Amino acid sequence: MNHMRIAVILPCYNEEAAIADTVAGFRSALPDATIYVYDNNSRDRTAEIARAAGAVVRTERQQGKGHVVRRMFADVDADVYVMADGDLTYDPKAAPEMVRMLLDEQLDMVVGTRQHEVADAYRGGHVIGNKLFTGLLARLFGRSFSDIFSGYRIFSRRFVKSYPVLSEGFEIETEMSVHALELRMPVGELETAYGARPEGSTSKLSTYRDGWRILKTIGTLYRVERPVLFYGGIGALLVVAAIILAIPLVLTYLDTGLVPRFPTAILATGMVIIAVLCFFAGLILDTVTRGRREMRRLAYLAHPAASVAQK
Repeated sequence: MNHMRIAVILPCYNEEAAIADTVAGFRSALPDATIYVYDNNSRDRTAEIARAAGAVVRTERQQGKGHVVRRMFADVDADVYVMADGDLTYDPKAAPEMVRMLLDEQLDMVVGTRQHEVADAYRGGHVIGNKLFTGLLARLFGRSFSDIFSGYRIFSRRFVKSYPVLSEGFEIETEMSVHALELRMPVGELETAYGARPEGSTSKLSTYRDGWRILKTIGTLYRVERPVLFYGGIGALLVVAAIILAIPLVLTYLDTGLVPRFPTAILATGMVIIAVLCFFAGLILDTVTRGRREMRRLAYLAHPAASVAQK
C-alpha cells in the first residue's frame, strides 16, 4: 500500500465536537493518506478545528450530502478513496482492512456494514427502515447490500471517476449501491463497529423526510434502470382493471346482444390502449437505458483497477 495514493474524505456539517478526533483517528489508521474535510456550510468551528487537526479543508456551498460527494469525487485525485462521516460514529481502525480487501480482491467498493452495541448509536426507527429499504432494493434489483445506508465506504478510482452523482441529499448511498449493482461491479462488505455520537453532535438525518426522499429515489432508479418492468407493470395493472370492467359487459352482450353501459366499454377500451402504449414505451426506454449503461461501463473501464495502479 506504500505506493498508493489514499484519500480520506469526510463530509461535515456542524461537527466541531467530533471532527478533531475523527481526523486524528483516520490519520492514525492510515498515516500515508491525505485527509480531506468538506465543510457543508457549518455554522460552528468545524472547518477551523479540522484545519488545525491537519486536514485539507474545502467548502461546498450547495447544502446536502449528495452535493458534497459530487464535489469531493470531482476534486480529489487518488487511487483509493475512503469515505466516512465526520461525526466519529464510524471506526477508523477498520479502514486499513477495508482498503486491503479492496486491493487484494480487486474490488470497486467495500461497504462498512454497521454493527452497533450502544443503544444510542442507531435509532430503532432507522434500523427498521434500513431493513425495509434493503429488502425492497433486493426485490427490485435482484441483489442488494446488508446495509445500503452505510456512509462508510471504500472506493476504487474507477468507481469514483465513472460515477455520475445525481442525488442531492442522504439518498446518495442508495444511488451508489444501485450504480454498483447495475454495472455488475465487484463489491464487498466488512462488518465495522458503529458508535454513538459524541456529546454536542446531532444527527442531520430526518427519519420521515429523508425516508420519503430515499423511497422516491429507489422508485426513480427502478423506473430509469428497469423501464420494461416498470411500465410493463403499469400496463399489466391497466389490463387487469380493464378486464374486470369488461367481464359484465361481455356477459350481458352474450346474453342479450346489447352493450348497456357504453361509457364503461369506452373506458375499458381506453385502458387497454394505454396499457399497450406503456408496454411499447418500456421497450423503447429499455433501448435507451442499455445505451446509457454501455456508456457508463466504458467510462468505468477507462480507469485501471486499484491493484493495477498500485504497481
